[in-house]
Amino acid sequence: MLFRSMQLPIDDRHNYTREYLKTDLAILMGGRLAEELFLNQMSTGAGNDIERATEMARKMVCEWGMSDLGPLTFGKKEEQIFLGREISQHRDYSEDTAIKIDGEVRKLVNQGYETAKSILEGNRDILQKIAAALLEREVLDASEVMLLVEGKELPPMKSPSKPDDGVQQVLKPEPGRGIVKGGESPARA
Repeated sequence: MLFRSMQLPIDDRHNYTREYLKTDLAILMGGRLAEELFLNQMSTGAGNDIERATEMARKMVCEWGMSDLGPLTFGKKEEQIFLGREISQHRDYSEDTAIKIDGEVRKLVNQGYETAKSILEGNRDILQKIAAALLEREVLDASEVMLLVEGKELPPMKSPSKPDDGVQQVLKPEPGRGIVKGGESPARA
């Protein structure tokens, strides 16, 4: 079984608070947790989310000073224009500091994991209703998800006017009637 969730941006943002980023870490951990809680297994499906969460946590620690290590940055980015604009990271900290950075990154990701776990376990019945609706309908929009979260029933699905026999119909223009610019058929004479 393959599940995919997507977040649509509400607005363009360029400035994020620590709490916003910690919430985003929890969202990124949600896929892995759903596998563990509902399927009792792990797959490679959450790999990209885990990578993104780790990268975000590392930026929180090393670039934005959002950890218990204080308002410091670690590592200087250098662009080497003559080498195909390769970006390299110059390490300007000790091995002891590197170990502390890794610990802070791990702590942030694990906090996101635990937050997501608490939310998913506390809303297990709602998630099962959403999963059942997805199995029936294949796609849910935001308003339909909200109805399920609020404990309401979804409106009946609109049945197609022609029974679905599993075969995709291809529409061909009538002989002598081609498609003109704009996708409209030419008027008959």
